[in-house]
Amino acid sequence: MKYNPVQNFINGQFVNAKSKNTLAVISPVDGHSLSTVPLSNADDLNDAVQAAQKAFPAWSSLPIKERVQVFFRFKTLLERDLQELAALCTEENGKTMAESIAEIEKCIELTEFATSLPQLISGEILEVSKGVECRTEHAPLGVVASIVPFNFPAMVPNWTIPNAIALGNCMILKPSEKVPLCCGKIAALLKEAGLPDGVFNIVNGDVEIVEAICDHPKIEAVSFVGSTKVAKIVYKRATSNYKRAIALGGAKNHLMVLPDAIPDMTAQNVAASMSGCAGQRCMAASAMIGVGNVDAIIDKICNEARKIIPGENLGAVINKEAKERIESYISEAEEKGAKILVDGRNAKVKGKENGTYVGPTVIDFVTPDMRVAKEEIFGPVISIIRTNTVDEAIKIENANPYGNAASVFTQNGGMARYIMSHASAGMFGVNVGVPVPREPFSFGGWNESKFGVGDITGKSSIEFWTKLKKSTTKWNPEAGINWMS
Repeated sequence: MKYNPVQNFINGQFVNAKSKNTLAVISPVDGHSLSTVPLSNADDLNDAVQAAQKAFPAWSSLPIKERVQVFFRFKTLLERDLQELAALCTEENGKTMAESIAEIEKCIELTEFATSLPQLISGEILEVSKGVECRTEHAPLGVVASIVPFNFPAMVPNWTIPNAIALGNCMILKPSEKVPLCCGKIAALLKEAGLPDGVFNIVNGDVEIVEAICDHPKIEAVSFVGSTKVAKIVYKRATSNYKRAIALGGAKNHLMVLPDAIPDMTAQNVAASMSGCAGQRCMAASAMIGVGNVDAIIDKICNEARKIIPGENLGAVINKEAKERIESYISEAEEKGAKILVDGRNAKVKGKENGTYVGPTVIDFVTPDMRVAKEEIFGPVISIIRTNTVDEAIKIENANPYGNAASVFTQNGGMARYIMSHASAGMFGVNVGVPVPREPFSFGGWNESKFGVGDITGKSSIEFWTKLKKSTTKWNPEAGINWMS
C-alpha cells in the first residue's frame, strides 16, 4: 500500500472514521494498491455537520472580500503543487498525465472565478419612493454538501468548493470511494491557505453516507454529480427532505457530421472527444450521426483513433468491472450487425498487465435501437449512425433521453444555427467536440442529464448557493403613512 489509509477531514484535522469498514483503493494504471478508504457512518457525518455549524456564524459574517482572500492563496498553492496533484490524479483515476495537468489547470480557473464573486453579487438598491429604499443581498444557506464522482477527482470537487464557500457556506464533501486521495490533498491546501477549521470537511464513504447527507436535517443544500440513475434518487431524496438540490446525471452526446465538414479538423476533434479521459466524462462524444456521404471523414476518424495508444496517450478506465462492461457493449453491437472499424477490446499495456485499459473503438452502421446507440458507455467508444438528412439526425438526437451536449461539424453557418436551435441539449458546439463552457459560463445539461434549477458552476451557481434577502428602509417620518408603510 503506497499511501497511508485515507482519513476523514473534520474541523481542520484528519481523523479516523468511527466505522472500521474500509475499501481498497486500487490504481487502474497497473493494479497496485494505493490505500484504503473508510466507509464512514452517520456518526461521522454528524461530527462533520456539527463542526460546520460551529464555524458558520463567524465565516458567514465576514465580508465576501475577506472570504475570497483564502481562494487567492488557494490558487497560488494549486499552481505550486500542480505536478503533485496531477500525479495523484493519474494514479487514482488512470488518466494520462497530460489530462491530469489539464484537470488541475481547470481547478485553477474555477478558483479564479470564485475570487471574482465580490464583483458579481453586489446587490441592487433603488429609491422606490421619496425617502424609501429597497435593496437586495445574497445570504449564504448554512451547511451544504457536495457529492462527487470518480472521473474528475480534483476538478468536479472544485466545481462546488470555491463558490459555495466563498459565498459564505460551510461544506461537507463526499468524494468517490474509488478516488479519495485528491480530495484529501485539496483539504490540506485549503487549510494551508488559511480557511478556518470547520468551514470545509470531508466524510468518506459509500451509499450510506450519500443517504445520510440527503436525510440530515441540518444540511441545507446538496449537489451531486454521477449517473442519471443515482442522480434521480439523490434529487428525490434530498428534496423530499426539503433541501435545495441539483443533481447532474449521465449523457449520450451526439456529434452530427455533415458532408461539408473540414475532414482533418473533424476527425481530430471526434477522435479526441470520444477518447479523452478514456471516454469517462459526461461531455465525451458517444454517438456520431453521419449525414449523407461522410465516408472519407469516417476513414480519417479511424486513422486518428489508431494513433491513440493505451498506456501512452490513452489512460485506463477506472476498474476491471468498467472494462468488462465497456467491452460487452462492443461485442453486443457486433453481434447485432454493427461493423467494428477500430477494435479496442483486450487491450494490454506492457509492464502494466494488471491495468484496466480499453483501446479506442469505432463502430459503424449502428442503428438507433442498439444499446450502444442509446446508453451511456463511459469508455473510449463511438457509435456511428448514418442518416440521409439533417432532420433525421435531429430526430435521433432529440429521441435521446439525456441532454448534456451536442455538436455539429459543418462550414454552413445557417445549417449550424438550425441544428443548434433544434438540438435538445444544454451545451452545444459548432466544430467543437467537447463544448464545455469556460468560466464564467456555467456547466449544466438538460433533460435527464440534470435535475434541479440552475447550473452547478459559473454565475448561475450563485443562485443555488445563496438565498436572496430583500430589505426596505424608511428614514423620513414626515412622509407619513401611505400604501407602502
